[in-house]
Amino acid sequence: MDLGLTEDQEMLKKVAADFVKAEVPAHQMTQWYKNKQVFRPEIIKKAADLGWLGMMLPEECGGAGLAPMDCAVVFEQLGHGPVPGPLFTSGILSAQMIFEACTDAQRKELLPALCSGKSIVIPAIADKSAYWGAEAVETRLSKTPRGYMVNGTKRFVFDADAATSFLCAARTEEGKVVFLLVDAKAPGVTITQHIGFMISMFEVRFNNVAVSTDNLLGSSGANWATLENALDKALPILSAYQVGATQEVFDITCEYTNSRVVFGQLIGRFQRVQDHCVDISICLDTARWATYEAIWRIEAGLECRAGVHEAKATASDGYYHGTNYAHMVWAGPGTDYSHPMMAHSVLAHSLYQYLGTPGHHKRLMVDALYPRA
Repeated sequence: MDLGLTEDQEMLKKVAADFVKAEVPAHQMTQWYKNKQVFRPEIIKKAADLGWLGMMLPEECGGAGLAPMDCAVVFEQLGHGPVPGPLFTSGILSAQMIFEACTDAQRKELLPALCSGKSIVIPAIADKSAYWGAEAVETRLSKTPRGYMVNGTKRFVFDADAATSFLCAARTEEGKVVFLLVDAKAPGVTITQHIGFMISMFEVRFNNVAVSTDNLLGSSGANWATLENALDKALPILSAYQVGATQEVFDITCEYTNSRVVFGQLIGRFQRVQDHCVDISICLDTARWATYEAIWRIEAGLECRAGVHEAKATASDGYYHGTNYAHMVWAGPGTDYSHPMMAHSVLAHSLYQYLGTPGHHKRLMVDALYPRA
């Protein structure tokens, strides 16, 4: 397993790192997170110009035709920001889902606009707040003489404020889970931001929202297995983003231990402080190697599902616990909402449960390794 970067990937890494420094400086980023205004259209436009929306899609669909490792290299650097907005939700997950599920005609209609940033498609999947999976879909899809009617409430939708449309999971009258596109400005769609220790989380309510039959993904609305296939490629990219964010937490914390003086000496000399930095590094390394092994398996054409779930579990765990260990080092200064640690902390808490908690993915990992009859 060779995880070394190619010359082109090193170039992508540098371009992404320079982008973060120029477009998401720490003093500006903290204000966005503090004010819960993290959707920045200017960042989406510049990312689209660089070809970062739909990176893994074929060029004929408007994408860049890049490999998962190329995409992960970019998103790891974006995690250092942490760069906010729907670069993953629309540019990776929805893009991959549409590519997997839709007909050729739908791909040609939907994907170029998504890759250019003109349309932002946000997944709205689960209804139950504490669950992930097909059983968490409760939104109802009813037939009407002119098409369908959607009713339901998605409790936690990440990046919903950026949406021009939602990729909505709904349950038909026969009990089947299907996926369809719903205009974010359609009558009956209500978007409400959650207030609390989270970021970019919204409740989206669909109240008698009319949609046409053409809005179904594919010829029949696809199914949950189609989403799982899309997640196999998308989840490692999200994990790479969390790896980059954890790396940034580790870097700024270690730098702080070499500059903060207490009792006449640098705090980095205190054993307990050293212990916390080691704990962060363990979280980081576990997430990094699980993530990039999963990506290597995808590119090598090997069975990857167990590795994908392991990557999501370790990356979410690592980012969450890594920020907690870092807060023990930073203490009071790190609790100021103008400090980068607070942005990382609220994002780590939000991503911890996004698309399934670590516990959920560990169970799926075991199921993939040891299938039950």
